Amino acid sequence: MNPIQQGFVLTRHSRDRHGHTELYYWLCTPDGPARLTVRGERALLMVPVAERNQAETALAGVEYEWAEPGLKNFAHQPLAVLYFNTISSQAQAVQRLQAAGTEVLEYDFRPHERYLFSRFIRGSVEFTGQVRQHQGIQQVDNARLRAGSWQPRFRVLSLDVECSGKGELYSVGLYGGGLARVIMIGASEPATTDTGTDIRWVQDERTLLQALEEELNRYDPDILIGWNLVAFDLRLLLKRAALHGLRLRLGRGGETAFVRERAHTGQVFITLPGRVAIDGIEALKTACYQFDSFSLESVAQALLGRGKQTENVADRLGTIMRDFRHNKPKLAAYNLEDCRLVWDIFEHTQVLDFLRLRSRLTGLELDRVGGSVAAFVQVYLPHLHRAGFAAPNLPAGGGLASPGGYVMDSHPGLYRHVLVLDFKSLYPSIIRTFRIDPLGLITGLTEHDAIPGFRGARFSRTHHFLPDIIAGLWHERDQAKRSKDEPRSQAIKILMNSFYGVLGSGGCRFYDTRLASSITLRGHEIMQQSAHCIEQQGHKVIYGDTDSVFVWLQGDHDEASASREGTRLAALVNAHWQGWLQQELQLDSYLELQFESYFSRFFMPTIRGREEGSKKRYAGLRLQQGAAGLVFKGLETVRSDWTPLARAFQTELFRLVFNDENPGDLVQRTLSEILSGERDEELVYRKRLRRPLAQYVKSQPPQVRAARLADEHNARLGRPLRYQRAGVVAYVITVNGPEPAEYRQSAIDYQHYVDKQLKPVADAILPFVGLSFEGITGRQLGLF
Repeated sequence: MNPIQQGFVLTRHSRDRHGHTELYYWLCTPDGPARLTVRGERALLMVPVAERNQAETALAGVEYEWAEPGLKNFAHQPLAVLYFNTISSQAQAVQRLQAAGTEVLEYDFRPHERYLFSRFIRGSVEFTGQVRQHQGIQQVDNARLRAGSWQPRFRVLSLDVECSGKGELYSVGLYGGGLARVIMIGASEPATTDTGTDIRWVQDERTLLQALEEELNRYDPDILIGWNLVAFDLRLLLKRAALHGLRLRLGRGGETAFVRERAHTGQVFITLPGRVAIDGIEALKTACYQFDSFSLESVAQALLGRGKQTENVADRLGTIMRDFRHNKPKLAAYNLEDCRLVWDIFEHTQVLDFLRLRSRLTGLELDRVGGSVAAFVQVYLPHLHRAGFAAPNLPAGGGLASPGGYVMDSHPGLYRHVLVLDFKSLYPSIIRTFRIDPLGLITGLTEHDAIPGFRGARFSRTHHFLPDIIAGLWHERDQAKRSKDEPRSQAIKILMNSFYGVLGSGGCRFYDTRLASSITLRGHEIMQQSAHCIEQQGHKVIYGDTDSVFVWLQGDHDEASASREGTRLAALVNAHWQGWLQQELQLDSYLELQFESYFSRFFMPTIRGREEGSKKRYAGLRLQQGAAGLVFKGLETVRSDWTPLARAFQTELFRLVFNDENPGDLVQRTLSEILSGERDEELVYRKRLRRPLAQYVKSQPPQVRAARLADEHNARLGRPLRYQRAGVVAYVITVNGPEPAEYRQSAIDYQHYVDKQLKPVADAILPFVGLSFEGITGRQLGLF
């Protein structure tokens, strides 16, 4: 008997071979990489038992096994499971059955996925089988896997490609533990003393690709990281290899890398058997990082305080092409520094730890982008099967929209002493408290003591899984917080909060508008009743948003007394819900309102040009342990499509108003500086093109007009076109309209900035202190 070993799943796939389906799993293990082959598994699908005659007619000539294991669909109809020896015969059966009008369930799970989630395997595994060594890799035949707990330390390599504007390769940088090398096309040159980069010189593009294979297989990483790694670097490498008739063997065991593209979405997928390719942009987005721009330069500056090694970031490609011709050691240093930047960003954010934990919690692949629906299904489905039910198919037509979170009408004004009370994980706590669950819904509809939901929903008190799943995640997150394990805490938070979204998404097979509505409409009820409880204590609720209540305290307060009152109000509301739920529904409450923050001054604006209060927009002077800090939500200061001038002006204006200082001098001084040209550097707009430039036909927003002017100028100068495939455009408004900041020809239209940037910011708050922009600047504007 071979010993049981530990590992972590890197890649997985299945295929037909010799008339049977085989599953393949590449693992990293404490003893190096392992390739596991699982045999004896079969592809399957499910159909109603009542449609057996129709199914048998449709499947005439197809080899399969019919079984009735006691499963039911959500209509409580018995189901049969049809097993197939090959994936291809299962696909043929699906086509025939659907053509015959037979309902087919769970046909779209690939065998290698079903094998894992049906055994509750998520990332870490224990395995055994017939082991042999081949080229330093464990080959495990007839493997058997079960859930494990081993936590890997991945071997990681950062990769970056430099090329011409036409995609001709110049160099490839590689950076990892103990490796810092650039493979460069060209005759050998001595490294300059200021760079000292380790360069492997190669003759041409073909030998560069072959050298890359050698270096990659010698270093043997589990994970490749990079910036736009999949859609650009690896895709380009495979395309250039194809031009030379090469099959680029970047996978483990000499296996070939493959690229696949979805024409309708532009998505690019890379297959590297035994290795995982993780793009830094997508990884940070998955971990909920937000930046004005996800360029490597912008993210590196924001996180690390340093950026690319080039004198001209705006003309980076031109610099690269010149350096390849005239200073290759300099280009090599630049190439390697890009690799280091990506490595350091991954280290700084701990994003690989986050992805590993997400895989352990959900079973998702490490490189999976998004995947909240897939995560929910893989976590929930094995529980459902054990309860005797199969998952439904996706809803026809994408389903109906469910109500969103509660947002109350705000009371605009300038306030003193405002508390923010926040429900901890409101939607997950509603799911736990009210037993909201797909299985609980279909069983609860027939139970006399079921818990009422909304839109006709009723939930079983005993038949459910999601509340217990969330309880387990909740406990894990509390542990992560206590141990200050931020990646683990963030992974659990994102997973828990995604459960509501997938239940309300037509892209999820468990979608039911009664599920999502029973969460959001229950949230509306909770927020409204909580606000009523607070106002009974003599305070005023001036705003509420999804899970937060903004309370205007009556009387005079300091930080200590406001904090005491905030804690008292939260406890009072929690006690209300504990009592109400026990009395009305005989349920334990997992709702937990917390005192979150205290604002000594607080501003809730009106909708611009109207009298009613705005939503999801406010500013405040928050006090915490004696320290004061300005907080902006939804206002110009935190919006990337406003100029630096507007953001700086608003910050200082609110500081003065909140401290009861006269803002008149600031307004007049800022206006004078704009009109005299002293603030020109702060008048640049930066907006993203959301699609390729050629697709803007009917709509011609300012950034599009500026981008076209920029690329027309680039073409005249013989420079690469920068904006044809999207990008962030920096532009200013001139007397002749929008022009790119780097190629501005006309005088700046200062009146535009006064009217569209300065005045709206000022007039949002000045009337609340008895002033107006016109009143302060009228004489000066008249002179202008």
